[in-house]
Amino acid sequence: MNTQLRLIAVAAFGLSSMTADAQHPAMPPGMTHEEHLAQMQREADMKKRGTAAMRFDQDKVAHHFLMTADGGSIQVEVRDPSDQTDRDAIRAHLRQIAAEFAKGDFEAPFATHAEIPPGVPTLQRLKSAVTYTFEETLKGGRVRIATNNADALASIHEFLVYQIREHHTGDPLVVK
Repeated sequence: MNTQLRLIAVAAFGLSSMTADAQHPAMPPGMTHEEHLAQMQREADMKKRGTAAMRFDQDKVAHHFLMTADGGSIQVEVRDPSDQTDRDAIRAHLRQIAAEFAKGDFEAPFATHAEIPPGVPTLQRLKSAVTYTFEETLKGGRVRIATNNADALASIHEFLVYQIREHHTGDPLVVK
């Protein structure tokens, strides 16, 4: 291989690795490269399952899970305010979630996460002690979750903390 072709090959490799680095999230401290790759694959798989379960593109929306003194909320909104298709899909999904959760049906989070989220068994057992209320927001909607039962409240918070961590929302992990 002549020198000019070698330089082109090196430059092309450098550009392709820079592009990959720009799309590759930073590896958390204390994590091996293999663990990081596995984490990224789990997150990609969850995003794919979430899109199928929720019927809207996970990259076009923002999830928020907030804890309150009497429960909390699940809020999903489109990133682009002109995206009426995904906004309407969010609203339909959250209406359905409120109705399903009230019946003790947590199939959608299981379908998204491929596991039963923490808190769900207690929320199913205490379903009559918890209310789930859908509300529209300008760019999507929210499900307010409320209870006056201490065990249900602890389970709501456990469920919401799990969601915050899984979806990397950056929402507070404590009641505000």
